[in-house]
Amino acid sequence: MGLSNVTLGTTERQSEFDPLHLPVSFVEPHWYAAYTCAQHEKRVAAELGARDVDHFLPLYSSVRRWKDRRVRLTLPLFSGYVFVRVALQDRLRVLQIPGVVRLVGVGGRPIALPDEEVEILRSGLADQLHAEPHPFLSVGRRVRIVSGPLAGFEGIVRCKKNKFRLVVSVELIHRAFAVDVEAADVQPVQESKTNLMFKA
Repeated sequence: MGLSNVTLGTTERQSEFDPLHLPVSFVEPHWYAAYTCAQHEKRVAAELGARDVDHFLPLYSSVRRWKDRRVRLTLPLFSGYVFVRVALQDRLRVLQIPGVVRLVGVGGRPIALPDEEVEILRSGLADQLHAEPHPFLSVGRRVRIVSGPLAGFEGIVRCKKNKFRLVVSVELIHRAFAVDVEAADVQPVQESKTNLMFKA
């Protein structure tokens, strides 16, 4: 719920807007998922860059057949989402960008993504892992990646050949992508709390 929608007493209203009394979570930057209009992800990312807002738009390469030719496209890995790192007090820098619908959350309150998991994802995809979108999955046997660019993520095995095919599911935005990892790079784990998972 935005501050403009809250009815407060005079004393509460003053302290709510007093920079000296804002909660730490409101003034410290964290990663959030910005939900965008369809096919606006790249335009939103470009505008975020122009406004010097730290952001992350995961992309993947896809070959599409158009009539008599094949075309390689670079597309958003999570359609409809761009990750942004902002303090909630600065969220209007994101929300005022054309094509941004809202910051993902519950009851109108944005929920921060775990910084460590976003950074692992960011650095892992920067290492040219072959990733592609995959239907969101949330049940199955869980494993942890113990080495490689995505070390630290937990998830669920999809299939096993010479490699494990894992599906990384981002719970908050209900999006997922598939990635290949070596069998030696994963180990079974007990049920545990996680926001980003892999599914079999």
